[in-house]
Amino acid sequence: MKNRTEVTQLILLGLTNDPELQVPLFIIFSLIYLTTLIGNLGMIMLILLDSQLHTPMYFFLSNLSLVDFCYPSAVTPTVMAGFIPGDKVISYHACAAQMFFFIAFATVENYLLASMAYDRYAAVCTPLHYTTTMTTSVCACLATGSYVCGFLNASIHVGDTFSLSFCRSNVVHHFFCDVPAVMVLSCSDRHVSELVLVYVVSFNIFFALLVILISYMFIFITVLKMQSSAGYHKALSTCASHLTAVSIFYGTIIFMYLRTSSSHSMDTDKVASVFYAMIIPMLNPVVYSLRNKEVKSAFKRLVLVAKLSLRL
Repeated sequence: MKNRTEVTQLILLGLTNDPELQVPLFIIFSLIYLTTLIGNLGMIMLILLDSQLHTPMYFFLSNLSLVDFCYPSAVTPTVMAGFIPGDKVISYHACAAQMFFFIAFATVENYLLASMAYDRYAAVCTPLHYTTTMTTSVCACLATGSYVCGFLNASIHVGDTFSLSFCRSNVVHHFFCDVPAVMVLSCSDRHVSELVLVYVVSFNIFFALLVILISYMFIFITVLKMQSSAGYHKALSTCASHLTAVSIFYGTIIFMYLRTSSSHSMDTDKVASVFYAMIIPMLNPVVYSLRNKEVKSAFKRLVLVAKLSLRL
């Protein structure tokens, strides 16, 4: 409890102190956040309302959209407040809560991506057994496991970070309470905490990546054996979109967390954090869903039903 009496509030430096950039950046990030909310909440509603989308693939997509709504919401309001002069202070407990929910939902996304890769493997490689492989109970277990791992991982990192003693500067060189940015403020020995960060993050990332890579290895082998060119291009297009988003997500997280504090550049970390904290959640509805013909058809059906309802 000693560190709680030493530090009662923290100061987030934000993205920039340049007054000329604050208004344009406020507008840009407002639009990004609004697009993220509309895209992800709209996708959830579309999947819930259209019975033809009640399949394992869209079950995972709806959970991914929920996560992409939640973890930017833990960060973006703080970013927006940082553009307001004099509003850069965050309490100790609010910082811990922000860190917890951000890590939790980011980790859930990590495991949902792996679950989606396994689902695509089952659909492409074993289509005749797909309904018996991806049952409702299996999908529920995969989704529940993702959330359990996410909140357990968040508990480990927040407990590990805030067990340190903070008696130096209370200025966080970041736009939100990220683990590396807060950990460097500690005046106690943080070597063990850094090792915990690297090892736990490494396990979460590489376990999920291993599932994704193995799944796609079998998918590509199956795709190469396809006789139909239409099926070949469709499967390849789906893989390319997914792997692009996976590369951005995991690339930025590996860049951020799998380094020691001595190799961290806070300005570089801020740019990387913008991608995985705000840009990726905005792009995911497009990458995973809006390019899908079934989703487009479902949206057209929903619009048609709405028009008919208005006429009646």
